[in-house]
Amino acid sequence: MYVRVDAAGQPAAGPDGRVDVAYRAEPGAKLYRASVRNLQPTGDPADERPVALDIDAAGGGAAGPGAQEGGGDPIIIYTDGACSGNPGPMGIGVVVLDRGERREISEYLGEGTNNIAELTAILRALEAVPPEERERPVLVHSDSGYALGLLGKGWKAKKNVELVAELRRLAASFPRLRLVKVPGHAGVPENERCDQLATAAAARRR
Repeated sequence: MYVRVDAAGQPAAGPDGRVDVAYRAEPGAKLYRASVRNLQPTGDPADERPVALDIDAAGGGAAGPGAQEGGGDPIIIYTDGACSGNPGPMGIGVVVLDRGERREISEYLGEGTNNIAELTAILRALEAVPPEERERPVLVHSDSGYALGLLGKGWKAKKNVELVAELRRLAASFPRLRLVKVPGHAGVPENERCDQLATAAAARRR
């Protein structure tokens, strides 16, 4: 069963304490309303709850809860990188959701590794946010533990050092940036869309 969640990955319940649920993760699937108190994780690893990390752009690890204080409409972003072979042709997919508007990015990167593609997807996503909008809350969803560890947990980069440094510099211009870990290939609609955009870019090689 799939449950509608908010930007923080929690069930998006209405005033009646009920939330939209569906038995299939696909457009047009029939929605039902279920009480939140009647829902619980199945324990299957594929049902991993999204985990949010506040970004310490200096690389010292996750920031404190104060990083997300204040209001403002968040910019919601999903990213994914794909590689046909590892190394091989790389592609990225990005979906940006902002105040009812949607933007998609599908880009071929040339030859490289999956990790480079995942990092570059987040880089392109942040570049897509105009400088004048970067004071707003920005939530970037990714299924890459590697990329999120480097950006949100202060991991030391042993490879792709220049790319990581560039991404960290850009992240520093987002005072309210949050990364959200989502499970890959688990029916999260926008994550699946990013995978489609990334694999299509890698396949067409242009």
